Amino acid sequence: MHSTLARLATGDFPPLVRKQLDTLQVNLGYRCNQACLHCHVNAGPTRTVMMSDDTLEDVLAFLQATRVPTLDITGGAPELHPRFRHLVEAARDLGVRAIDRCNLTILEQPGQDGLAEFLAAQQVEITASLPCYLEENVDAQRGSGVFAASIRGLRRLNALGYGHGDGALVLNLVFNPQGPVLPPAQGQLEAAYREQLRSHYGIEFTRLYTLTNMPIQRFGSTLVSKRQFDPYMRLLRASFRAENTETVMCRSLISVDWQGWVYDCDFNQMLGVPLVLDAKPRVRLADLIDTDLTGNPIAVLDHCFGCTAGQGSSCGGALTG
Repeated sequence: MHSTLARLATGDFPPLVRKQLDTLQVNLGYRCNQACLHCHVNAGPTRTVMMSDDTLEDVLAFLQATRVPTLDITGGAPELHPRFRHLVEAARDLGVRAIDRCNLTILEQPGQDGLAEFLAAQQVEITASLPCYLEENVDAQRGSGVFAASIRGLRRLNALGYGHGDGALVLNLVFNPQGPVLPPAQGQLEAAYREQLRSHYGIEFTRLYTLTNMPIQRFGSTLVSKRQFDPYMRLLRASFRAENTETVMCRSLISVDWQGWVYDCDFNQMLGVPLVLDAKPRVRLADLIDTDLTGNPIAVLDHCFGCTAGQGSSCGGALTG
């Protein structure tokens, strides 16, 4: 696989500093039951690393001490971690909002009996990847049969109360483009998703998030192989909007890898570019319990143009209309 780190180090992205921390994003490991072409984590069934019990307890200690309001749990497929449900229960007991980055097909995997019901009982917010409402497009990007399994998963979640208008159980969907292009306007695409999924499958959801594909890991390597990396970077640069720098996710989020090391975002995590504090080469989450990161500089490279291009892109979808 081609590394893209050296290609992203021109150093001309504008400097950023942190605002108040409101989200702790935790990657429980890179093991996944899928291997999607757009995956910036390079997750898949052959990845075996998982967060240790000690590091997971560090996460809970951080939540308890700092009262950060949101825990965003990701992977891989985070549900494959043997203590995923313990983490969710403990966070919810602390009054923390919990988000599960779910690929939907995990709901049918062996050993995941009762997962959907557990998530509903804990009132976990689900953010689920569904990169298109057309079966052929999803299967081309994520593997044969993934779309059908995703539809079954969505229907199961709807039956439990997810995605309905009362907002009690939030079910957000995530769109990624299939190639080196920017996502379409989020509001218009959400309307199309809602009409197609409702009319063809009877499925409801809360919101659609559009995410820009980042030129790193599996997607970045594919761009290099197809000689599309430089044109894609030119597109991201040409589409830069300065106002998006005010609301990019790294302003108020930190990302923690399976070993407990801290990064400004999960894209930096995948590039191995750590959060820098007091000139330390790397920082562990356990060392940040008594630290206010407000005003701390954020490590930026040229992939940051992906988050600030066009309507912007973050873990919560578009930044501007």
